[in-house]
Amino acid sequence: MPIYKAPLDETLFLLNDVFQIGRYNNLPGFADASPDLLEAVLSEAAKLCEEVVQPLNLPGDKEGCTRHSDGSVATPKGFQQAFRKYSEGGWMGISAPAEYGGQGLPETVTTIVGEFLASASMAFAMYPGLTQGAIAAILRHGTAEQKAAYLPKMIEGLWTGTMNLTEPQCGTDLGLLRTKAVRQADGSYKINGTKIFISAGEHDLSENIVHLVLARIEGAPAGIRGTTLFIVPKILPKADGSLGAKNGVFCGSIEEKMGIHGNSTCVMNYDSATGFLIGEENRGINAMFTMMNEARLGVGVQGLAISEVAYQNAAAYARDRLQGRALTGAKFPDKPADPIIVHPDVRRMLMTIRAFNEAGRALVLWTALQGDVTHRSGDDQAKIAADDHMGLLTPVIKAILTDQGFANAVLAQQVYGGHGYIAEHGMEQFVRDARITMIYEGANGIQALDLVGRKLPKDGGRALQAFFAEVQGYLKTHGDDAMKPYVGPLGTALGHLQQATMWLMTNAMAKPDNAGAASSDYLQLFGLVALGYMWCRMVEAAQAKLAAGAASERMNAKLVTGRFFMERMLPETSTHLARIQAGAGSLMELPAEAF
Repeated sequence: MPIYKAPLDETLFLLNDVFQIGRYNNLPGFADASPDLLEAVLSEAAKLCEEVVQPLNLPGDKEGCTRHSDGSVATPKGFQQAFRKYSEGGWMGISAPAEYGGQGLPETVTTIVGEFLASASMAFAMYPGLTQGAIAAILRHGTAEQKAAYLPKMIEGLWTGTMNLTEPQCGTDLGLLRTKAVRQADGSYKINGTKIFISAGEHDLSENIVHLVLARIEGAPAGIRGTTLFIVPKILPKADGSLGAKNGVFCGSIEEKMGIHGNSTCVMNYDSATGFLIGEENRGINAMFTMMNEARLGVGVQGLAISEVAYQNAAAYARDRLQGRALTGAKFPDKPADPIIVHPDVRRMLMTIRAFNEAGRALVLWTALQGDVTHRSGDDQAKIAADDHMGLLTPVIKAILTDQGFANAVLAQQVYGGHGYIAEHGMEQFVRDARITMIYEGANGIQALDLVGRKLPKDGGRALQAFFAEVQGYLKTHGDDAMKPYVGPLGTALGHLQQATMWLMTNAMAKPDNAGAASSDYLQLFGLVALGYMWCRMVEAAQAKLAAGAASERMNAKLVTGRFFMERMLPETSTHLARIQAGAGSLMELPAEAF
């Protein structure tokens, strides 16, 4: 059976020492989040994930979800009880406003708990994760009546939520959707259509499911500008909040898929289902982007989470598995062979995963804190800067954390050798589960196009220039001898990113295919620079703790891991730059029929 221990010490190091969360005490919810409280809350979250959720992951994958003849869906054994404990513990609404039953803590805390939960069981974590995304959308776009009707029950975990976008003929291009909405005399709408790939579309974890459905009102403009968002509950609530009649929405089938078997991914059929407008008519995509952006960051966290749990298991296996002798002579002469942790290539794989995980977690928390500024600050300039950061980094986090998260799951499986291919060790499940993260909530190629085509030029490049200025400012003020092994490589990588940006400015306008051909490499280059910046921030904090007399073993390990990233991972920026500057010529030259 796989193991998992939540990275509590790593997370607290980032919050307290790297990002100094006390600096955010002027924001609502942060003053209450003292270091002691955060440690207590996150310790309880870790306990829940390690002891209650994680043991369900492997058997839940084997059992999967079952659809009954009446359209109802049963989740794997133990999921109901675990979800009840999650809800009763207040975790669903830990960052939600107190007026609706939440605890009002920073949304960063929900992000952290989300990582722990996805490492324990990604399939299970998707049920509350989607609900929290739906809560965010209703909070920001719902009417006062809608908030009062839905949020308390969702925050309590009695009702859950989903996001319904994709249809058989349209995924990324939502302007092609066909689901129809017809106005009714009472102000409601009748929704008709079919949605596919709907995570948590039907299940037995809650008494009601609140579907957020993108549809087109009769007579609406063609394309994406004619889409509207609707609340379509599985069971219609009465005026007093109790449950009324079953709505015209049901699960047609459960998708047969590669991984995340414990999550019910459904085909959802809407047959004159009653829906209620949320947000403005023909601006559904604007409202849905609230949930989509939440989901994209959440999916990036899933990539990190799988990478973390895969690493923990691979490292434990490498310390125990005896095979061969070290190249420099036996390290454990009393044993018939040395553990494989002595072999450089095994260490290469483990160090690659570890160096990514630690920087990836920092990148997530840095961005999550900016999200809290965006939603909670009263300073307009601070909110604009934080929102710029979120817009710029969201596609980077979604894509690079899931690309590398999957690659790291494969690396961890490789550490096991043949045993990694056998189901009982759990490594092949991590590989299967991680694969979807690169696809859903906008495939990673789309994230790259979003970064290059929309985020870089937005507001005259304001967000990108702010990122450049921050990293350059850091490099200028941290050039002392202790930091040179870290800031030197980061400076080189930043130069590559700036060269790539200038190349795009010069070559993409006249020939758009150059932008498309460069986009994925540009995103990966950007991600490496962002991770390198995180490593510098972590190393600086580790050096400060060592100087203050902190325990040396863990902080020294931080310095070594950071140096590994700078020496063996960050130099990949030069390869990405070369590919970008090669342009689109050979990529686009062959005619379609040649493929």
